[in-house]
Amino acid sequence: MKYIVVLGDGMADEPVAKLGNKTPLEYAKTPNMDRMAREGACGMLHTIPYGFEAGSDIANMAVLGYAPENYYTGRGPLEALSMGVELAPEDVAYRCNLVTVEQETMADFSAGHISSSEGKDLFAALGPEIPGVMVRAGVSYRNLLVVSGGNGSTTTPPHDIVGQGIGPYLPKGKDAELLLQCMEKSRAVFADHPVNQARSAAGKRPATQIWPWSGGHKPAFPPFEKKYGMKGGIISAVDLLNGIGRCAGMEIITVPGATGYLDTDYAAKARYALDAIQRLDFVYIHIEAPDEAGHLGSIEEKVKAIEKVDEVVGTILDGFDGVVAVLPDHPTPIRAKTHTRDPVPFVVRGKGTDTTTEYSEKAARSGGLGMKNAVDFLDFLFS
Repeated sequence: MKYIVVLGDGMADEPVAKLGNKTPLEYAKTPNMDRMAREGACGMLHTIPYGFEAGSDIANMAVLGYAPENYYTGRGPLEALSMGVELAPEDVAYRCNLVTVEQETMADFSAGHISSSEGKDLFAALGPEIPGVMVRAGVSYRNLLVVSGGNGSTTTPPHDIVGQGIGPYLPKGKDAELLLQCMEKSRAVFADHPVNQARSAAGKRPATQIWPWSGGHKPAFPPFEKKYGMKGGIISAVDLLNGIGRCAGMEIITVPGATGYLDTDYAAKARYALDAIQRLDFVYIHIEAPDEAGHLGSIEEKVKAIEKVDEVVGTILDGFDGVVAVLPDHPTPIRAKTHTRDPVPFVVRGKGTDTTTEYSEKAARSGGLGMKNAVDFLDFLFS
């Protein structure tokens, strides 16, 4: 038997008044996910273990069966591995956003979804200014900062504090002084940089500084193939997910046109998954767009993103006769504009049936598969 999981990042939500008190998942036109519910079964999944923040790193590790309490060291090292950065045992790698801070308030955690080429130019200017620290440009606003001989620091994800003053959320702990120096240096370097001048002239938000967060040492996962006896692959435009895949020894399937944003090539992700499943036993398709829409607080974009995810599901159902599962990793409610730790709905075709006729948060709560813990999800799927 072969298996495909389609994960719509942040797809779950809460009822929204403007949608007639329906969630975006209930409101969106999702004929293919609803077909899965009719032909399969639904349930709910706890993806965030007690004591952990509601992050995509934690949730996706758990869904893939790697208990965060045993393997998680931070988001930064996972992204470093995805970017091909080899970490020494004493290195601490931080995820490093390009952000827009206005009047000491976090105005935009993504600097207006700055392009990768613009970010690369900014980091090229910043690197020589902070000796002893390595910075590496990644995709769009998602970048990397590595402290050699670091000791870690308490940090806050910038997407959690949009619209709030940054003062209470600045780094604290052993690496804090160095990180604050790097942040201040980035303000000076970026202030009059040609990239920001051009963005401001075009009415776009400038990247005013860097924001390092979620640092940690290199983790050690047991290989996916050894753990499950299956060859697995992952499709994602997000360094974090590819880093998890590399740690697990999974094949990283690169899809041209996959951006990790709302404009990603959804159809290409489905095509590449159907091609990969010919040589693999398991393919994990991660789609970031619903999460991005949730962080933006955009009802329209979230509904649209969910409908695009449904198109991916339809292509998979039409071209694959194995077990298919669809789920979010966590909710990213329009109200909150950030992640929450509530359980998420899942639907599976190929593991029995129940009485559900649609896929949604409400329907899944009464689904026949009940409530499960994410770390047990693939064991259930493969059983």
